[in-house]
Amino acid sequence: MAEVGKRLKEIRAERSMNQEQLAKILGLKRSAVSELERGDRRLSADELSKLARALSVSADYILGITEKPEVVLEALKSSSMQEKRIRISVPQKNVEKFKQALLYITSEVGARPNVGETVLYKLLYFMDFDYYEKYEEQLIGATYQKGPYGPVPVEFEAIIRQMIDEHEIEMHSRIYHEHEQKKYLPLKDPDLSVFTGREIDLMNDVIARLAYMGARQISDYSHQDVPWLTTSSGEEIPYETVFYRTPAYSVREYSEDGEVSED
Repeated sequence: MAEVGKRLKEIRAERSMNQEQLAKILGLKRSAVSELERGDRRLSADELSKLARALSVSADYILGITEKPEVVLEALKSSSMQEKRIRISVPQKNVEKFKQALLYITSEVGARPNVGETVLYKLLYFMDFDYYEKYEEQLIGATYQKGPYGPVPVEFEAIIRQMIDEHEIEMHSRIYHEHEQKKYLPLKDPDLSVFTGREIDLMNDVIARLAYMGARQISDYSHQDVPWLTTSSGEEIPYETVFYRTPAYSVREYSEDGEVSED
């Protein structure tokens, strides 16, 4: 039980969650979570299932049966990989657009004190889902998972690691409003030639509308968007759900008869 508790504590720390937040997910008192992490209390099957869904890991990983699966982009894979991995097929073109979008966002607003990793996640999400709703085409085409604090771009970790290794971006960790904040700053200019004019316009619109928000505010804002609301915890958020958005979140223009207006 001690090993399970230790692993649970590590997973919780990775997601910047405190014991009170995890207790709320499980429907337990904070003291019960503390007992779980110390190994003084055994996980029930129902609690294990809730934990796996809320923390977006497998039950086997929590129990120490398997190693944590690592997201690996097809464009980054190596023939020498031995451990189990989740493969997400992302065309090289989309990987490049993801990288250039990160460079563009961080060059525009990365230095703002409120813009850390959580805000970046949500800016990318709204860029992708707003563009898909408006034009029925992919902008970056990243995969987003429903996490406890809003949509999470699954490919982010692998791509940002590659960008740091290649000295394209740098990460700084600091305390901001009593919470750890990961900030990313560009080390090179973005290549905007990979985007169309309307893609750049939409990215600018999302930045103008949302980049002033802090992590909590933009997370709460994302929680009211239909794609996040209608997806189960830990599951991939379907792009098609943008067509059921409420007027407050919809970016698509309709004529009075309900047809889509021409640009």
